[in-house]
Formats: sequence, C-alpha cells, structure tokens
Amino acid sequence: MESSLRRLGLSLALVLLASGTLEAQSGARLNEEEEDKLREAQDAGPRIVVYLDFLQDRLSRFESFRHRPDDPKYNYAGYLDDLMGEYIAINEEMKNWIQFQYEHSADMRGGLRALLDRGPQQLVTLRAIQSSPDAYAGKYGDSLRDAIDQLSDTLDGATQALAGQEKKYGELKKQEKEDKRLAKERAKEETKRTKQEKKLRKRHAKDRVPGDTADE
Repeated sequence: MESSLRRLGLSLALVLLASGTLEAQSGARLNEEEEDKLREAQDAGPRIVVYLDFLQDRLSRFESFRHRPDDPKYNYAGYLDDLMGEYIAINEEMKNWIQFQYEHSADMRGGLRALLDRGPQQLVTLRAIQSSPDAYAGKYGDSLRDAIDQLSDTLDGATQALAGQEKKYGELKKQEKEDKRLAKERAKEETKRTKQEKKLRKRHAKDRVPGDTADE
C-alpha cells in the first residue's frame, strides 16, 4: 500500500497548503470562487470533495463543447485540450493531498468514500469520450489518455488508503471501547469499595460504648 501511495507524489504546493499558506498553487486555472472554496476546505476529507467538484466542472464543460461545430473564430480544439490538462492538474493535486494527509494520519475516510463513489463515474465518462472520438480528438487525444491513466491510478491509491484508514480507525475505536469498559469497571470497583468502607465505619460506631472517649 505504501509503495502504491508514494507514486501519488508530494508536491511543494500541497506542503504550502497544508501548512497554512493558502494561496492556490494549482497547475489548473482556478477562478476566484474556486480558490475561495479551496482555502475554506482545510479538513482532509472535505477538500477531496472540493477537488471532485472541480474535476466534474472541467469534465462537464468538456462534454458541452466537444460536439460543437467547428468555427474559425474559436479554437475549440485548443480549449478542449486545455480543459483536459486542467483536469489532469487538479487530479494530481488531489492525489498529492491524499498522500500528504495519509502520511500525517489525518482522517479522510469521508472524502475517500466520495472519491470512490464519484471517481468511477468520471472514469466511465472519460472512456466514453475516448471510444467516440469527435472532430477535435486529434488535438486532445493524448491528454485524454493521460487523464484516464491518472484517474485510474488515483482510484487505486484511494482504495488502498481507505482500507488502511478503515483498519486503523477501526482498531482505534476498538481500543476506545476497551478503555471505556475498563474505566467503567474501575468506577464500579471504586463505588463498591467506598460503600464497604462506609459500612465498616458505621459498624465501628455502633460497637463503641456511649460515653467512651479516646483516653479511656
């Protein structure tokens, strides 16, 4: 698992983001709203969901433009290739985030589950695009293949990361339950001991003769 996850890499951009330097160091062109969302998502799992939203936005725009008729006034082919390049860059940043958080034992199970739920759907869309080439495919074909390969790698790493975190946090939960059980038993024993001491004091008080003093 470690070797697979290490292939995800760790970029300087993610070190800066995780350490509190919140400027968007993305290879993708993020708009102001997206940069704000990225800054606000400082928890490990929720940030993965933000990246997924960014990926879906690029993919949706790609789908909406690729069937448009060629127009000499617009460079649709170049635009589609750029969108796919942004998709790859965002995916790479998400992989780096997962790797960094995994190495620092951050709980990102919710985000990983979202990735493994939504990611395969995006992979299906990418493969469908590949299997039904349009007039601009010659321009973005290489980027599309890279996007498919990179997303597949992300999903493999996320599957292993989630399995590792489920095991880790499952064991922590089990230990927490055991600690609570032991604490409860100790509390019961303390209560029992306190009651026994109280009974002994009462019995001792009854055994004393009225009027006795400590000097007699």
